[in-house]
Amino acid sequence: MRNPLSERIVDIPFSGIRKFFDIAAEMKDVISLGVGEPDFDTPWHIRDEGIYSLEKGRTAYTSNAGLKELKIEIAKYLERRFHVSYDYDMEMMITVGGSEAIDMAMRAMLDPGDEVLIPQPSYVSYVPCAVLANGTPVVINLKEENEFRLTAEELEAAITPKTKILVLPFPNNPTGAIMERKDLEALAKVIIEHDLYVVSDEIYAELTYLDEHVTIASLPGMRERTVLINGFSKAYSMTGWRLGYACAPKIILEQMLKIHQYAIMCAPSTSQYAAVEAVRNGDADVAGMREEYNGRRRYLMHRYQEMGLSCFEPYGAFYTFPCIKAYGMSSDEFATRMLQEEKVVVVPGTAFGACGEGFLRISYAYSLEQLKEALDRMESFLTKIRQDL
Repeated sequence: MRNPLSERIVDIPFSGIRKFFDIAAEMKDVISLGVGEPDFDTPWHIRDEGIYSLEKGRTAYTSNAGLKELKIEIAKYLERRFHVSYDYDMEMMITVGGSEAIDMAMRAMLDPGDEVLIPQPSYVSYVPCAVLANGTPVVINLKEENEFRLTAEELEAAITPKTKILVLPFPNNPTGAIMERKDLEALAKVIIEHDLYVVSDEIYAELTYLDEHVTIASLPGMRERTVLINGFSKAYSMTGWRLGYACAPKIILEQMLKIHQYAIMCAPSTSQYAAVEAVRNGDADVAGMREEYNGRRRYLMHRYQEMGLSCFEPYGAFYTFPCIKAYGMSSDEFATRMLQEEKVVVVPGTAFGACGEGFLRISYAYSLEQLKEALDRMESFLTKIRQDL
């Protein structure tokens, strides 16, 4: 028999995150700090709206682009929170999570040979999505001394005549890094000068702890160059509802919608009805969860300082990215040993790009009680390592 598989697919590695969860699944008394999923239940009034939609038999397909009512509310939300306006009818579509939107944006915009600039460390899907869309991923290695922000100089140095898209993954998974207005303004000058487009993944926009999140789409000259991607998973604790959205100029969105029509049809109707309630009446829920995360973030930074563990201060998402270079182990070895010896799951920084070597992703989407126990075990582990050095 001839090979039934696509070489391009075979060459894409599995996610480096899964290894440690698979090992942990076979162990007792494990504490995981590895999952990027809110530990809060979806707020009851949002769940109730989903239940009500089922009781009313609202289980048919919606339009391909999504419920009109939901798109209108999202447009109001984006104007209210991030000062950017979109035509809900021509420039917005509802997707199956933010991940589908990333995939569709790249497939709609890339031809073979087009280069996609991907700052790393970052979410694991960007490189595979670029490859699957026949693009060429080009990694920009972010630096701890810059708080893992993308600088205009780093962007300029990576651009070639083939560059078409810049992925902008902020607030960032795994580092927790953010981009402030001044950072984005510097990038915008380079982007416009080189006639690039931006895929801006803003799924953690509401989880920003320094100042309010700024979307690059709100800057002069950038709205027409940006595909803005967001969703409900992180801010509203709706991961399993699988709902996101994309906003883009009509010329781009029409082609994204074409892919969505053939591949997906529409996002789940129950999730869309619940999301109307979320975006219309969920601001207080988001603020409460954000404040809780911020308290956990401060706790972790305090414990790291007590342990003597180096970590730049992250101001976004719900991750920290401590440095373990002083301990003479790779990130993978450190995470493996801590799991085996202390039964604590963390994710090696290399799961998010080679430049993540020497770092760990530690999520604080867990209760303070769990965080305290896990950090106590981690401190014990560090003490043993230091004694061996």
